[in-house]
Order: sequence, then C-alpha cells, then structure tokens
Amino acid sequence: MYETIDTTLEKIYIIQPITRENADKYRILQEEAVSLIESAGALYAGTTYQNIREINAATFVGEGKLREINELLYGLDGITILFNGELSPSQTLNISAALGDRKVIDRTTLILDIFAKNARSSEGKLQVELAQLKYMYPRLKGKGEALSRLGGGVGTRGPGETKLETDRRYIRGRLKYLESRLKETEKRRGLQTSRRKKTNVKTIALVGYTNTGKSTLMNLLTGSSVYVKNELFATLDPTARQFEIEGIPFLLVDTVGFLQDLPHNLIEAFKSTLESALHCDLALVVCDATGEYDMQMQTTLNTLNEMNFSSPYLLVMNKSENIPDLSVLPYDSVAISAKENKGIDTLKREILRKFKDEFLFCELFVPYEKMSIYNGLKHLLTERKSEYTDDGQTIDGIIPARYAEQFTEFIIKRNTI
Repeated sequence: MYETIDTTLEKIYIIQPITRENADKYRILQEEAVSLIESAGALYAGTTYQNIREINAATFVGEGKLREINELLYGLDGITILFNGELSPSQTLNISAALGDRKVIDRTTLILDIFAKNARSSEGKLQVELAQLKYMYPRLKGKGEALSRLGGGVGTRGPGETKLETDRRYIRGRLKYLESRLKETEKRRGLQTSRRKKTNVKTIALVGYTNTGKSTLMNLLTGSSVYVKNELFATLDPTARQFEIEGIPFLLVDTVGFLQDLPHNLIEAFKSTLESALHCDLALVVCDATGEYDMQMQTTLNTLNEMNFSSPYLLVMNKSENIPDLSVLPYDSVAISAKENKGIDTLKREILRKFKDEFLFCELFVPYEKMSIYNGLKHLLTERKSEYTDDGQTIDGIIPARYAEQFTEFIIKRNTI
C-alpha cells in the first residue's frame, strides 16, 4: 500500500540571502527555516541561495535572481515564497509582483504564524494578535489587491487573524485595546511576583533555544504534564509549577524558546511573557548537547541581555544520553537527559549550590525543656530528618539564611551542600 500525501498542505520555497552579516551561519538559518516550515504545518519545497554584496532597495535580491526563481517555479501552483530574513512592506510586494503574484512572506511572518498556532492561554493569544497586527499594519497600506495576498494559510492564521479588509482606524483601535489588556496582565503578574518574594519561594526559569527539551525537563522535575512536541516554539505560554529539592520548595517556570536572529519586535511583543525569566532567582539555560550548543547559549544570553537580564544562570546540556565523552561539553555545564532521567540528581545538587548563600544546611539539637521555643520557630525551617534521644531532639534541617540567627542556640553543626 502506498502512503497518501496530503496535497492540501501549503508548499513553501525558501530564498536564503547570504550577506556579510550571516555568511558564517546562513546554513544554520536555512535549516531552521525548514524546521519552521514543518512546525507551521507546511511542506518544504526547496531553497535558492543568493550572495548579496549590496541590498537592492526595491527587492532585496537582484532582479536577475528573481527571474531565475520565477522560471524555476514556472507551472508549479500553490507555492509560497519564504524570504529567510526581514523584508519591508514594499520589498514584499515587489518580490511578489516579480514572481507572478505568488504569496511572499518573510521569517517574522512565519514565526508569527507558529506563535498563533501554539498560543493556548488568553494572554498568549493577545500577544500573538498584537504582534501580528503591528507587523501587518504597515503592509496594509492602501492596496486592496495586496491585502488579499495576505489572507489564508501560513502567516495569517490563529488568534491573530483579523479581516484584512477592515479599515486602518479599526486596527488602530484594536491595537490600543490589546495593549491595555496586556498591561493589566503585566500588573497582575507583578503582584504575583511580589507575593512570591514575600513567601521566600525561589523562582527558577527554564530559558533557552527552542526545541531543546525545556518542557520535558519541567515535566520530569515537577511531575506535571506540560505540552511537549518535537517542533519549534511548541511552548509559547509561560507555565509555572512548584517542586522541591531536599524539602526546599521552588517555583519552576517554562518560557518561550529563542531562535537565532529572532526579530527584535517579536522579543518586544513577548516581553511580558518573559518577565518571569527576567525576575527569576536562577535561570537554567537549556541547550541541545547534540546540536550547535555554543550558538544556542549565545543566542539565549544575548536575547536576555537585550532585556537587561541580570540573574545568575546555570548551563544545562540536555539530550546528552548518546554522547560517549561528556568532557567535550562546556566545563561549567551540567549534562543531563530529561528524556531518560539521567543527570537529574547532579542538576538538583548544582541548583542548591547556586543558592548556598540563601540557605543554611545544618544539624540542630533541641533539649526537651526548650521544645516550646523551637516549636514556635519550626515553621521557618525544613526538617529533612529527625531523631529523638534521651535528652532532646536531633534535627537535620535547612534554614533560610535570613532566619538562621533565630536558631543559633540550637545549631550544633553547619553542613556544606
């Protein structure tokens, strides 16, 4: 029996520019574009590479190359062109005209489409719609015929899709409404963050390149069932779950993944979602040990630094189960396999080390005659082990550093992590 092919899927052909800025990474960008196409639910139809010494203001690539592509695709219907970079509104229209009025999208449009597909929470949907409208707004300038090219398929679906024939005044009003709704959400999150700080529960944020296994790691650490799929931007909405290490409660937050050359306006659009990473007590920067992990780490840290990130971080090399020699990985990283539950105890130990100044690991002895004093303080510490003797109670405990002084008379030994 032959496998049936779904001919209804949109087919996308890539134009990959090679410039001075991306000369050392254009192959990676092209591979990512193929993954983005698959994540959007479309089919990859091929790639044309073009060296660009000087950007053509009208079409970015030269007219000769566009003629060549047009001839190459002659007779093939239903092909969408993906320019794997960022185009101005006029460049998008001009390339489309040069290629026989084919639909043309750029990298940002495709990423927005995947965001729209994967947004599940009301906040995620609001952010996607805001980002899509902001990006489409200048592309709606006046030409009714051009508007129809943006309708349907990759680049215009999901919660961000609006009737593109609506007038600009309506869109401006919608933008204002969405921005006000997101400000309210941001305010609520700020209050939640303040409440968490008062309870002294430390927040750990999972950050990193998209599709490095952050959600799988979250499920493993917290025993939850966060959505996991092997595709780019499978997780868009921030998810928070509580878990414990050695009896100490932590809040673990999963965030949207990053991507090389992620357009700046998209970072801005999802800034409120990434607030959890910016205000965390520790970030776990998760990389794929089998991939370009140096690039993944730099992309993540550069994106966070653009947002004034200043929290400590721990480098986690996931998917390391098939790497025979772990010494090839960065020396200051923790090698794990979230899929096969390997290296997780080491990871937990390293997380505790990062908080060594925040907690006192110690042994206490409480004489029976002072038990009432200890019982009044007991809620401030975590008892890991306890034993009763003839004279009193011996406790292996963890005390938040700010409360340590109140236990001075009971502490008999300070332990290292």
